[in-house]
Amino acid sequence: MAMSCKDSNGAAAAAAAVAMDNGKYVRYTVEQVEALERIYHECPKPSSMRRQQMIREMPILSNIEPKQIKVWFQNRRCREKQRKEASRLQGVNRKLTAMNKLLMEENDRLQKQVSQLVYENSYFRQHTPTNALATKDTSCESVVTSGQQHHLTPQHPPRDASPAGLLSIAEETLTEFLSKATGTAVEWVQMPGMKPGPDSIGIVAISHGCSGVAARACGLVGLEPTRVAEILKDRPSWFRDCRAVDVLNVLPTANGGTIELLYMQLYAPTTLAPGRDFWLLRYTSVMDDGSLVVCERSLSNTQNGPSMPPVQNFVRAEILPSGYLIRPCDGGGSIIHIVDHMNLEAWSAPEVLRPLYESSTVIAQKATMAALRQLRQISQDISESSLPNWGRRPAALRALSHRLSRGFNEALNGFSDDGWSLIGNNDGMDDITIVVNSNPEKLMGLNISFTSGFTSITNAVLCAKASMLLQNVPPAILLRFLREHRSEWADSNIIDAYSAAAVKIIGPCTFLGPQLLEVIKLEGVAHSPEHAMMPRDVFHLQLCSGMDEKAVGTCSELIFAPIDASFADDAPLLPSGFRIIPLGSGKEASSPNRTLDLASALETGTAGNRPLSNLSISGGATRSVMTIAFQFAFESHMQDSVASMARQYVRSIISSVQRVALALSPSNLGPHGALRSPLGTPEAHTLARWICQSYRSYMGVELLKPSDEGNESILKALWHHSDAIMCCSMKALPVFTFANQGGLDMLETTLVALQDISLENIFDDHGRKNLCSEFPQIMQQGFASLQGGICLSSMGRPISYERAVAWKVLNEDDNAHCICFMFVNWSFV
Repeated sequence: MAMSCKDSNGAAAAAAAVAMDNGKYVRYTVEQVEALERIYHECPKPSSMRRQQMIREMPILSNIEPKQIKVWFQNRRCREKQRKEASRLQGVNRKLTAMNKLLMEENDRLQKQVSQLVYENSYFRQHTPTNALATKDTSCESVVTSGQQHHLTPQHPPRDASPAGLLSIAEETLTEFLSKATGTAVEWVQMPGMKPGPDSIGIVAISHGCSGVAARACGLVGLEPTRVAEILKDRPSWFRDCRAVDVLNVLPTANGGTIELLYMQLYAPTTLAPGRDFWLLRYTSVMDDGSLVVCERSLSNTQNGPSMPPVQNFVRAEILPSGYLIRPCDGGGSIIHIVDHMNLEAWSAPEVLRPLYESSTVIAQKATMAALRQLRQISQDISESSLPNWGRRPAALRALSHRLSRGFNEALNGFSDDGWSLIGNNDGMDDITIVVNSNPEKLMGLNISFTSGFTSITNAVLCAKASMLLQNVPPAILLRFLREHRSEWADSNIIDAYSAAAVKIIGPCTFLGPQLLEVIKLEGVAHSPEHAMMPRDVFHLQLCSGMDEKAVGTCSELIFAPIDASFADDAPLLPSGFRIIPLGSGKEASSPNRTLDLASALETGTAGNRPLSNLSISGGATRSVMTIAFQFAFESHMQDSVASMARQYVRSIISSVQRVALALSPSNLGPHGALRSPLGTPEAHTLARWICQSYRSYMGVELLKPSDEGNESILKALWHHSDAIMCCSMKALPVFTFANQGGLDMLETTLVALQDISLENIFDDHGRKNLCSEFPQIMQQGFASLQGGICLSSMGRPISYERAVAWKVLNEDDNAHCICFMFVNWSFV
């Protein structure tokens, strides 16, 4: 059967579709095609009964056979698929064209940089070593300004605060910004781990050898330039460290642009350093080629511009000429160049934290790439908003995750203008900081069912917070452990709002760029004993980020807040959780493996603190700082008892994290994040030998390839076996006691947490029934083969496996020691 058809955009009409049945062609009329099109939009794939019903109910189709209608719908679906594919390929082609243009411009910039370096090298060779090297010529030819030369003035002449003086500063800011965005004023190197391509976020680079910290990115976004500028100017909506941006004055310019005077505040990422604030001039203008530029710089006293007095609890930092160059792209969308160049005044932070303020990679991750990611996500929302079954808008979910981050930052910083006040002594000897907030606006509408057993009338919020230095611990691995094994750090003997007998993920997890937003249920939570309440379930909204071990310089966070079924969009949240920030390399001279508390050791200028000389820089070990903050709602007259409870609870968490961090340190970790130390014990070698001997005894074949290198080789071969191998205890509720690397990958866990997983919990209903039916055979005959099916990892992800083999592991006395399972050809569904 064949069919030829004409597809016209307007009336699909005059010569409509043609079908052939029994050698005869049938031509559809315009009215018939219109009727079929209407039905197609309602039901693209009608069943046989539906096609017959169409013929009965629509007389205009009475002369068409059901088989002909079936063919018409098949071809209509095929044409629709071809159109979608063509549209997708056109989009990919536009991306490749724009990316090629960006790469050509980057190549042009690099060639200029090479020429300049060659010139400087020649200059150096021609002069004696005593002569100083000539100052680097920052003159450059901007790709965007089509050959115009911009000469940067190293010394800015004094100006007044008049519009003319501000315009002069703005024009110089524009010139310097363009020299960084498309010229050679800054030496840029590719961001580690970032490879440009059509599906990448863009071309990202960081500065090399310039003052301050700087990052640059360029990419393609599917939004018009004015919309891009509007989004980027609203910095608090996408830059999670940004507390506020206040526009204090707006001045129009003669060329149609605007000059704005801004005051901006950034949250401090830890409890160990103050926040940063900026006094800025922002200049928005349109260039001759239609490009839109938004550039900004800090205003300083040397420029004789308007000044902003210092603000308590903030360190005045500086933004060097930075901004956004937004160029309209052929076929729609924009090509955007972003430059972030800052001096964060690292001297004001404790010495061990200064790498955090001196890293261009951190600026790239937090600000530059976050801006590009926000633009791409909004563009994707717009393109997919017309799809059916769109569900909850990603914009609403991003706003929810933003509220979690902002609430955590507010509690962590505890600014007085937000209503926070410090309680207790501040002599530097206590490792836990307690702040209280009685602001009615913060408590309005607070869900009082999550007060952890205290009275239901809450009129205050308490936050207990602390920071600690982690030595030689991968942040991503530690964060995953904290997320997956809450019982390891939540002390249910002290408070129950954050601990439970079991944790379940409710509903699908939503990935928002590099973040994961999910709702979890804490099962079996009990109120405090004095209230004699029955256990209940508690729901938390949870945000995870930084779980990728390969990401460079990424901050890892686990933030959660209690919610209930009546959770409204404007309901206040009390976020608590953990933030782990990599710092680079370092070690404590006295005890390299010890987790050092920083709350009393690293504050500057406080009596009773220990000196910083205990810490020395080392290139071998990696360091990170973990900040913990937990919030509790309570009634004001119970402040002392709640503060004591909160202090004790956070101390118990610190103790638990120290224990886990020591176990997860690379000295105890293998290359894939599994514990190495148990594998070196005699017990591990003995167990590996028993597993292989029992398999050979029951199956008649070798589990591993023969080797004469002894027990060590057996354990190593078992550890790297391609299939997932794991052992279970022989108890009423079997739990896993050992797994090779494949087994740990399959269960998505580590050896230290393996014993928290029971055999029953990883199987679905069909698998459990199959296992129960085969279990007597395993105990009597010694082995059994299980049918393929589906099981679950510790994170709830489904896993398919082709088949599974189970056998008894016998010890030296031929007594059953455990049961071993081998899952063959497993993969995540």
